[in-house]
Amino acid sequence: MDNFEEIKPELQEDAEVDALWITEDIRSYIYDAAKWTRFLSIVGFVLTAMFVMSAFSVGAMLSTLSTTMPGNPMLKLGSTVWTIIYLLFALLQFYPSFLLYKFSTSATKAVLFADQPSLGEAISKLKSFFKFWGILTIVIIALYILMIVLFVTTGGQAPA
Repeated sequence: MDNFEEIKPELQEDAEVDALWITEDIRSYIYDAAKWTRFLSIVGFVLTAMFVMSAFSVGAMLSTLSTTMPGNPMLKLGSTVWTIIYLLFALLQFYPSFLLYKFSTSATKAVLFADQPSLGEAISKLKSFFKFWGILTIVIIALYILMIVLFVTTGGQAPA
């Protein structure tokens, strides 16, 4: 990281008008962010693996639940539906973890080797990560609003 030479234009006409300069401080921040995103992505991959293992063991969990609590409403959905739900959660965990991992590897390469295309790829993955969470947040807020509207219109009564 010490072998990077910061280049500044001598005259304003030498530089592009829309150019950004990556200072040593900025490089340090990107490098630190890359380390943390690598850690978070690994944790996300572990959680994804746990969701997948849970998805394929949901049948055993439901059979145990049926013996201990035979009237449990979770049993009505069946093991196939619960497997699909767990796999959906695994996918929702895997995709942002993958984006964070790609950001981490590209950002580290960009900082260590002063590689501009890698920095562009890293920022692209970071943008995709935040776009994913933004869309997911909008969906969750919409579902909450829908639940509130349904609760108000049904007067708080559970369907018969």
